[in-house]
Formats: sequence, structure tokens, C-alpha cells
Amino acid sequence: MEEFRRAYARLCAAPQEAVLRRLRERGAAPGRGRLDLAAQSLSLDTCGALGRLLPGAAPVTELLLGDCGLSEEGVKLLLHGLCSNSTVKSLDLKGNNLRAVGAEALGKLLKQNRSIRSLILEWNNLGVWEEGFSFFCQGLGANNVLQRLDLRNNQINHQGAGELAMALKQNASLQELDLRWNNIGLLGGRALLNCLHSNKTLKKLELAGNNVPSDILKAVEQAMDHNQDRQTILSETQNRTHILTKEVLSLKDEKTKQFLDLMDTIDRQKEEIARSGRISAARLSRLQEALDEQHSIMNSLKAKLQMTEAALTLSEQKANNLKEQLNVVKQEQVSMAERHSKELQQQKQEGAAREDRLLRDLSAASEKNLLLRNQVDELEKKCKVQQDQLFQVKQDLTNTTAELKLRAVQAEERLEMEKKRFKQSLEDVESLRVKEVDHMTQHIETSERSMQDRIQRLEAIRIALEEELSQVKAAALTERGQAEEELIKVRNQARLEEQQRFEHLEEKLRMMTEARDEAQNCCLKQKQMVADAQAKANQLSLQADGLRRRLEELQQELNSKEEEKVTEVNKVKVELQEQIGHLQAERTAQDGLREKIAALERQMKALSNNHREALLDKEGEISMLLEKLRMREADISRMREEEAQRASFLQNAIMTYVQGSPLGTHSSRK
Repeated sequence: MEEFRRAYARLCAAPQEAVLRRLRERGAAPGRGRLDLAAQSLSLDTCGALGRLLPGAAPVTELLLGDCGLSEEGVKLLLHGLCSNSTVKSLDLKGNNLRAVGAEALGKLLKQNRSIRSLILEWNNLGVWEEGFSFFCQGLGANNVLQRLDLRNNQINHQGAGELAMALKQNASLQELDLRWNNIGLLGGRALLNCLHSNKTLKKLELAGNNVPSDILKAVEQAMDHNQDRQTILSETQNRTHILTKEVLSLKDEKTKQFLDLMDTIDRQKEEIARSGRISAARLSRLQEALDEQHSIMNSLKAKLQMTEAALTLSEQKANNLKEQLNVVKQEQVSMAERHSKELQQQKQEGAAREDRLLRDLSAASEKNLLLRNQVDELEKKCKVQQDQLFQVKQDLTNTTAELKLRAVQAEERLEMEKKRFKQSLEDVESLRVKEVDHMTQHIETSERSMQDRIQRLEAIRIALEEELSQVKAAALTERGQAEEELIKVRNQARLEEQQRFEHLEEKLRMMTEARDEAQNCCLKQKQMVADAQAKANQLSLQADGLRRRLEELQQELNSKEEEKVTEVNKVKVELQEQIGHLQAERTAQDGLREKIAALERQMKALSNNHREALLDKEGEISMLLEKLRMREADISRMREEEAQRASFLQNAIMTYVQGSPLGTHSSRK
């Protein structure tokens, strides 16, 4: 409200103190929706400012302007501002002597305003000018918001009552009309009574003090009672229709809840299917990674096979050397037996060392090295057998590599087939779910249409009941019972239909659960296939353990190289630390220089401060000397003035002396 007061003070050229005080009191009061300016003589400027402020006065809901002595122009400005206002619910303009211009402005207000519910126009002169009052009545007929109108003591005659009757025939919102203490008379009373046959909303009409006959007053009272009864019946029917709409809405809510539950179950099934798909995809990715690892293991096996072949060639060369040695041993069997035993022991030790190396390389090579050890004991007899076994080992290795490749290819083909089957099953389940959702939506739409048709039928029945209730009360009571029976039947039918639909939905849910179980079975089968593939992968991992040992040896070599690198890095770090030490020494030297520079700067500042203080002292001394000079000059000037005064006194004295002497008289005579 403080903003409203400031805006009024800004817009009004000469704001009234009484209005400002009322606005200030209203801002401090707890009830902020009431603006009371009654018994305040409002000027034209105040009316214009209020008319410009009222369209945006959001907090004002009740405006009291009674006994304000408003002029015609002021009323016009105020009501023009209220035309576009949407917050004022009650307007009081009693005792303002409103005439033709005010009546026209009120008619315009009633045509344009859509918020005023109560209008008090007591103690005015609206009925004196017929043209203005007819314009007011036209606005009243076009208004569909006003509920209470007070027109007491407005000098309304029978012609004005006729205009009011025409307006009441068109108006469908006015409930209370006060026309006491006017000049309506017999003709006006009849006109108002005739209009009540078509107006069914007016519940209270006051006609006392208008010279209206008692029979017309009684007829008006009966019409008011009839309208009140009709309003009560209409309120009951509205309550019943409201109850029916609530029940229909509750049924709709139940249907929507059931539909939402179905959609939730479908979404959950979707989530479960998507989850299983993600799990299967993750497992497939893991299997793919395992296959990639197996491919890498196979490549490393191939490399190691090449290494074993090279080792085998070396062993063949050694076997040839052994053959030569055996020939030498045959020639010198007796003489070199001891030497031969020693050589055999050395060869056994060398074979054991070689077997350890070959066991680290590959388990198959270790077995072949054991065979070689036995062949060394048998010498010539088993050399040929050793060559045959080496050939067989090569063939076995080639066969194992081929079998591993075939198994890998078969596993990849099986995985691709499994992927295709799983995708097809997911697509089938998705298509089934989409079809069922479409079917459910169509079924729900048809059910909603049928319910809307039934609602329309019930509304038609309600309209018929309202027409019959307006004619006869007794018939209304009987039809009320019939309507209740029909409502009970409709409710029972709706409940039966809802039960049938619920059973149908349960069957669909059961079908969906069966489809979900089938999908879960497919997922279990796929899990079994994955478990088989994992078992195969475990077998391959066991085969890869032997190769990891070789990798450990290589890792040891790498560790040794890394240690060398670490030593080099430590050397570089030591050098860097030495350089850093030099740099830190230089930095400390620079810090010392900086401290010296700071000390010199502090000395310079101290010297400058001392110099400034000395200058200030000298300036003070100079100012003191200047003051002393000024005092001396003042003394000198004072002494000069005193000397000048003394000289003037002496001159005057001499002149008086000369004039008083005989010489002076003689000279004066001359």
C-alpha cells in the first residue's frame, strides 16, 4: 500500500492530506483488501489519479467512496479506471448525488467490468434523467457478474422500473435488488412482477416505500420464494451432478491407475529384459575378450613352437655329436670305461639342465627331454627312435594347433548363432509387447468413449429432470427416486464392466508373465552355453599357464633392465640435485642482495623522512619569521601614523599660535 500512496502522491498535482492519511492507515492496518475513503471530499485531481491507479491496484478488493461529494467528471474518471480493474469485488457510491453522466459511466462499468459482485448506489439521483438511467439498465442487462445491487432513494419512477424489468429479463447473475423508497408505483410494480417470470436467479427484491399495492408485493414475494426454491433445487441437482462427476472421475482414476499399473508391469518387464540383454551382452563381451586372449596365446604358442623347433635342431646336432662319441667309445670300450662313465654322468647332468629349461618353455618339450635322457642311456639303439618321436611331436603340435583353431572358429560361430537367436527372441518379445500395449490402449479408449457417452446420457437425463423440477415439485420428487435407481443401475453396470475388464487384464498379465518365463528360460539356456564356453576357456587357460612361466622369465630380464635404468635415473637425479644445490646457493646470494637493497631502501626512506621533517621545521621557522616581519611592519606603520598625527597636531598648534600672535593679525590685515 505504501507504493500505492507514493504513486498517488506522484500522479496527483495537489495530493490531499486526508487521502494520504487514509492510505497510510490502510497500509498499517491488518486488513489490506479494504480502501475506505468515505466522507472525504475528493477533488478532481484526486479522482483522476485514483482512476489511473485503480487498473493496477491488485490488493484492493473493497472500495468505499460514500458521501464523498464527487463531481460528474470525477465520477467519470474513477469509473473509467474501474472498467479494466479485476480485483475490486465491492463498490460503495452512496450519497454522491450521481446524475446523468454518472448513470452513463455506471452503465459502461457494468458492461466492461467482470469482477464487481456488490454495488451500493443509495441516496443518489439516477432515476431523474431517463436517458442516463436507461443506459445504466442496458449495462445491467449485459452484466453477468453482479450479485447485489442497492438502488434505495434514487427517485426511480415507473418508467425507470420498466427499464429495470427489461434489464432483469436479460440478466442472469443478480440475486439481491433493493428498490426501497422510490416512486415505482403500480405500473412499475407490475413491470417488475412480469419480468420475474423470465428471471429465475433473483432471490430477494425489496419494494417497500414505493406505493406498490399489497397484492403485487405478495406476488413478488411468492415469485421470490419460487426462485429460492428453484435455487435450492438447482443447488441440490448441482451437488448431485458434482457427486456423479466425482464418481465418474473416481472411476476414471481407477482405470488410469490400473492402466498405469499395467504400464509399470510392462516397464518392469522391459527393464528385466533390458537387464538380461545387458548381462548377456557383457558376458558376450567377456567371451570375446577371452577369445582374443586365446588368439594372443595361440600366437605366443606359435612363437614358442618355433623356439622349440630351433631347440630340437640343436638337440639333433647334439645327437649326431653323441653318435660320433659312441663310435669312439666302441673303439676304446675297455681302456676308456671310466672316462666313458664320467662323460655319461656329465651328459646326464647336461640333459637334466636342458630338461629343466625345456620344462619352463613347454610341458611337451619336458616330456621329450625325458625321452632324450633315456635315449642317451641306450645310446645308438634309441637314436633312431628319438628322431621318430621328434617327428611325431611335430605332427602332434601341428594337429593341436589345427584343433585349437577349429575350436576357436566353432566357438565364434556358436556365439554368433547365439547372438542372432537372442536378438530374434528379443525382437519377438518386443513386438508382442507393442501389440498388447496397442490393444490395451484401444480397449481403454473404447471404454472411455463408452463412459463419455454414458456421461452425456446422464447429463441429458439431468437436464430433463431440471425442466420437470421447475414445473412441479411433486413430479420432481418421483423423478428424483427414478434417477437414483438409474444411477444405482449404472453404477452396478459400471462395476460389472470394470470387473470384466479387470479379469481380462489379469489374463493378459498372465500371458505376459508366461512370455517372460519363456524369455527367462532362453536366458538360462544361453547362460549354460556361456558356462560351457567358460569351461573351454578354463582349459585353454590351463594350457596358457606354461606359457606364463616363460613370460615371468622375460619379466625378470625386464626387471634387470629396469634396475639398470633406475641406476641411470639415480645418477641423473644426483646430477640434478647438485645443479639444484648450485641454484639454491645462487638464490640465497640473490636473497642476500635483495635484503641489502631493502635495507638501503629503508635507509633512503628514513633519510627522506628526516629531510621532510627538516623542511617542515624550516618552513615553520620561515612562517614564524614572516609573522614577526608582519608584526614589525604593523608596528612601523602604527608608529608612522602616530608621527603623522603628532606632526599634524604640531602644525595645528603652530598655526593657532601664529594666528593668535600680532604678526598673525598684521598678516591677516594685509
